[in-house]
Amino acid sequence: MVSLPFADHCEPLVEGTHDRQEIFSFLVRASKKECWKYVELRPSSSDSLGESGAETSNSFFQHVVDLRPDLGALFRGLNKDSIQRAIRRAEREGLSYEEGRSEALLRNFYRLLLKTRRRHKLPPQPIDWFRNLIACLGERLSIRLVSKNGQPVASVLTMSHQDTVVYKYGASDPNFNNLGGTPFLFWKTIQEAKEQGFQEFDLGRSEIENAGLVAFKDRWRARRSILSYMRFSNQRSRPAMEGYPMQMAKWLFACMPDSLLMATGKMLYRHIG
Repeated sequence: MVSLPFADHCEPLVEGTHDRQEIFSFLVRASKKECWKYVELRPSSSDSLGESGAETSNSFFQHVVDLRPDLGALFRGLNKDSIQRAIRRAEREGLSYEEGRSEALLRNFYRLLLKTRRRHKLPPQPIDWFRNLIACLGERLSIRLVSKNGQPVASVLTMSHQDTVVYKYGASDPNFNNLGGTPFLFWKTIQEAKEQGFQEFDLGRSEIENAGLVAFKDRWRARRSILSYMRFSNQRSRPAMEGYPMQMAKWLFACMPDSLLMATGKMLYRHIG
C-alpha cells in the first residue's frame, strides 16, 4: 500500500495530528489483516514522520525554484558555464519549441522517452499511462518539445497545481545533447510559468547518490530539501533491490527490441509505484 503511487510526495489530507495517527493506525491494522508487505507514506514534510512502529524507508533531495524574482534576476542566477551557455546555444541553433497535449506531441515525447529509458536500462511507462494523465489533468498538463529541423531533440512533461509547476518526466535524444535542448525547455517552462502567475517550479526528487542529477538541478538555483518516506513493514528486513537479478534484468532491458521493451513496461508498471 503506497500513498501515492508514482508521486514524489503526497502530504496526508488531514486537519491535525490525531487524524493522521488514526489513519496510520487503520492502515497498519489493514496491512496485517490483508497480509500486505508494507505501508508507505510519502509526505512532503517531516511533520508526518515519527509514527509509532514506522521507519524511514527512503530519502531523496527535493528541488524547488522560486519564481517570484523577475525573469532577468532568474536568468542571472543560473549557472553561467552550463545552463546560461546551453540556453544561448539552443537559441543560436534555432531550436523550435512546441507546447500542448496533442497525440502528435505525445508520440514524439514517447519516442524520446523510449530512448531515455533504454539508456537507463529500464522499461518505459505504457503510453496509455500518459494518455490517461492527459485525459484526467487536461490543461494542468503540458508536453513541451524542442526540435531541430523537425527532428525531436528533447521533451518534458509538466503538471501544475495551485501556484506550482511540476517537472515530472523528461526525455532526450543523446545525439543532440550538445544543442542544449533540455536547459532550453526548462527555461521556456520558467518563462511561461511566470507569465501565468506561478510562484514555484518543482524540479522533482533526486536520489541523494545521483551526484550528476543533483548538480544539474542545483545549477538552476533550486532550493534543496530532504524528502523522506515513512514505512511500516511486516517483513523483518527489506529485500535488496540491486543485486545480480536486477543487474541481469537491466541488461535484458538494454538489449530488448523496442516492441518487447514497451510490452515489458506495460506488464510491469501495474506492480511498480
